[in-house]
Amino acid sequence: MAGFRIGRGRDNRTPQQPQAQAPQAPGPYQGTPPYGQPPQWQHTGGPQAYRQGGTHGGSEEPEYFGEPHHPAHDPYRAAADNPGHTRAFSIQDDDVYGDGATYRAGSAPAAPTGPRLHWKQLLSGIVLRPGPTFLQMRDYPVWGPALVVTFLYGLLALFGFDEPREEVINATLSTAVPAVLSVGVTFVIGGLILGAVTHTLARQIGGTGSWQPTVGLSMLVMSLTDAPRLVFAMFLGGENSLVQVVGWLTWLAAGALFTSMVSKSHDLPWPKALGASAIQLIALLSIIKLGTI
Repeated sequence: MAGFRIGRGRDNRTPQQPQAQAPQAPGPYQGTPPYGQPPQWQHTGGPQAYRQGGTHGGSEEPEYFGEPHHPAHDPYRAAADNPGHTRAFSIQDDDVYGDGATYRAGSAPAAPTGPRLHWKQLLSGIVLRPGPTFLQMRDYPVWGPALVVTFLYGLLALFGFDEPREEVINATLSTAVPAVLSVGVTFVIGGLILGAVTHTLARQIGGTGSWQPTVGLSMLVMSLTDAPRLVFAMFLGGENSLVQVVGWLTWLAAGALFTSMVSKSHDLPWPKALGASAIQLIALLSIIKLGTI
């Protein structure tokens, strides 16, 4: 019966002293330790004890047995790990590839290799120093020399064909002048189109050159390389055998110059540069060199 009476009601139970509780960790509402001193944590033991800060692996996991793991003392890290504090993180450069620069095929140099050439130096350089000239002018538009030279070439190219030359010579001045001017404009438009095709093909196969220098230089190459054939054709006619031989030689020279120009302007190996120039070379061969205009 005594046991039964002890278990009944709260009044029969002897008052107990409140159990001492372990000090709690300082939080955002309980205050923080002075700067530079670690927080005062007390391990309470038992299966629900948790570590603070320096756990194995950096994660807050429960410690069910033994004493908590105490890492090397770092007052700054300990203070920063307190609730209500923020740790400053730094972004480190973990580039295992050196400076991060990756080679990309067809990448152009960061800056031009020299100043813009005067039009006289440009025209002579295409003939005498094609490689360095194309490399130096790869970042400069050459619209002025390209349009003027191509237009003048178109005016004279009309006289390199037998039948058109006879028609212009026998026509009146009011009829001949518009015809000659229209041929010059046609050659300029054709040069622009062929140059744009060459540039587009070069970009498709990995080139990164600018379209303005590529188109302008291609127009100059087209006009300058056909000048020797044109001189002979104006006096001997387009069907003359000597004119045909000169035409084939200048066509091969045009292929070499187109390849060099595309290679330097788009940073491509010569087989790809030649492939990008193929359509323009075929068009020049059929329209100009063979006289099938």
